[in-house]
Order: sequence, then structure tokens, then C-alpha cells
Amino acid sequence: MPLFDVYPLYNVTPVSGNDMLVYDDAGTEYLDLYGGHAVISIGHSHPSYVKAVSNQVSTLGFYSNAIQNPLQVELADKIESLSGCKGYELFLCNSGAEANENALKLASFKTGKSRVIAFKNGFHGRTSAAVAATDNANIIAPINAQQQVTILALNDIEGVKRELEKGDVCAVIVEFIQGVGGLDQGTAEFFEQVDVLCKANNTYFIADEVQSGYGRSGKFFAFQYYNVIPEVISIAKGMGNGFPIGGILIHPSIEAKHGMLGTTFGGNHLACAAGLAVLNTIEEEKLIDNVNTISAYFISVAKTIHQIKNIKGKGLMIGLEFDFEVGELRKKLIYEHHIFTGGASNKKLIRILPPLTIKKEHVDQFFEALKKTLESTEVVK
Repeated sequence: MPLFDVYPLYNVTPVSGNDMLVYDDAGTEYLDLYGGHAVISIGHSHPSYVKAVSNQVSTLGFYSNAIQNPLQVELADKIESLSGCKGYELFLCNSGAEANENALKLASFKTGKSRVIAFKNGFHGRTSAAVAATDNANIIAPINAQQQVTILALNDIEGVKRELEKGDVCAVIVEFIQGVGGLDQGTAEFFEQVDVLCKANNTYFIADEVQSGYGRSGKFFAFQYYNVIPEVISIAKGMGNGFPIGGILIHPSIEAKHGMLGTTFGGNHLACAAGLAVLNTIEEEKLIDNVNTISAYFISVAKTIHQIKNIKGKGLMIGLEFDFEVGELRKKLIYEHHIFTGGASNKKLIRILPPLTIKKEHVDQFFEALKKTLESTEVVK
């Protein structure tokens, strides 16, 4: 049976990984500066992670949410401790799209309203409401388009004010650092005014931290750079270091009701073991400190390369923007220098989303390869 052909694939077949490195079926070593869409947060095959997941699957991998699961409580407490989001409650699911879907559903349940405000170049997932809030018409089917969503430009505070005052908006959802869209950010004034407007209009402010969370931005959450208090925070990618897990943090002012949200696989024993291993490693290895150290070094080197026209993002969520499309450049980095990087809807931008364990030597390896590629290749502009 053939696979349904929906992914453009590079001709690389990874079979194993170790921290920053992956190895293909021919034994070739690759430097991973993309982490499979920012998923690999503590490095490939981290020994503590492997041990935790192996021990859990050898005892009990899964049971449904009809029973007590102390691992969920332990995970929730650890997230609260490391994130500083005191008093929030945790609902666990399986992915970022599912996290955002539940965030939007919760906002609609609690406000009694149905319209959503999202932003240009935002990406929130591929499920029904989440994809409708994503600024990409190519992935929105007619059944998704039934959702009531208004897309505004980042920093359009007058537009947000105007739409909220209509009284039918249940949620404003935003990435504080856009991922797929190309690492754009709103201003502090914009985010903080949106927060105030949401609270004045019985509208939930949803922080989509699916890609930017778990230390990637240099703080545990990217919204923590600003004076805002989201009602809901969605999390996923770096949460399980490759094991499917997601969730939402829910402000303590929001009351739960049995049956309001639900999932079969979300928060299963194996997922929680993976999630705890990630958080323990982030804490023990001081990986958020490492994010800030390496980010400063990476940016300082990037500024010396004249072909790089703009540097976007924060922490280890970095965009390098050129004045030409980077598709061929990225191919050369993969096939000639064996380095994985990411693309974006901005075709002139390379996304850098490495494991948080990255060291300066890896940064040097990347820039050496990038400079060689830029010098030896005439890129068609």
C-alpha cells in the first residue's frame, strides 16, 4: 500500500540519533539544527529520557483517563514549578493542534461566544478550529471554513479593539514568536494592550506556546517577556522530546466541568514519563541558561555575515533572512554539509530550532558550512 503523498521529502533516512546528531541508513552523520520542527528539546536519545520511557513502558504504558494517574499530577506540579505559572491547571492531550483546539473550545464554552481573532502568518494546527485560525487558505477545507475567524495584522491594536467591541469574540489566539510564519513578533505594547482589551470584553487571551514554549525562547514561555496573563496557554512540541504529548494550562479563574474536555490517549502513563524526563533534564542541565548563552553567541556570529539581511526570533527560535529564496541553500546544507535546518512560509528565511543542548562548537560548524555554501554557490535571485 503506498503512502498518501502529502509531504515533500528530502532523500535522507535517519535511523538513529545522539544529542545534536542523527545518522542515516548509510551511516552518514548529520548535525540537527531543526529538531524535527522544534520537537527535540533535550537531544536525541538522551540517556535519562531513554531510561524513563523504557522503565515506564516495561511496567504500564497506557490506561485511560477513567482511573487515577499520579504521573499526571507529578507532571502538572513540575510544569508549574519550572514555568512559574502558579495556580494554572493542566489538561493533557496529544499534539499542538489538539491543544489549540481544546483552548478554543474552552474559550467558546466559557464565554458563550464563537468568533476567534487570529493573526496574519499565524499557524495553530490542522484540526477544525485551529486550522481555521491559521493564515493559510491552502490547508483550510470547506468544512473548516465554517468557523468564524477574523485574521488581523500583528500590531493592529485598533483592529483588535474594533472587533472585540462587537461582543462576539470568544478568543484571541497568538504566537508570541511566529513559527511557520517566519519568526515575526508583535510589540510589547501591542501584546499588553490586547491582554487588557480581552479582559475588558470577556474574551480569552490564548498564548500559543506550542513551538516557543519549554525554554526555547530563552524563558520558559515566550509570553513571559511581556506583562500579560493568558487565560489559556497551549503547549506541545518540545514537551515530550519526540513522544506525542500536548496540553493546555488553564487559568485558575476558569472552572472545570466533567465532560467539558476529553481524550483517550492524552496524558497516558508513557507520555507523562516522557514529559517528566524532559522537564527534569531541562532543570538539572540548566538548559534555559544554555539557550540564552548559545543564542547570544549565534546572533553575534550571524551579524558578521553580510548576506544575512535580518535576524529574527528569540532564544533558540531563530530566523536568518536573506534577500533570495533559500530552498537551494538549505538543500546544499543538507546534502553537501549534512546539516538540517528549517524553512518557513517566508521563502527567504532559514529557521534554526536545535535541541536546547546545543554547544558553541555546533554553531561554529553551521556557520562554517553556511559561509562556504554562500561563497561557492551563485544563488539565483
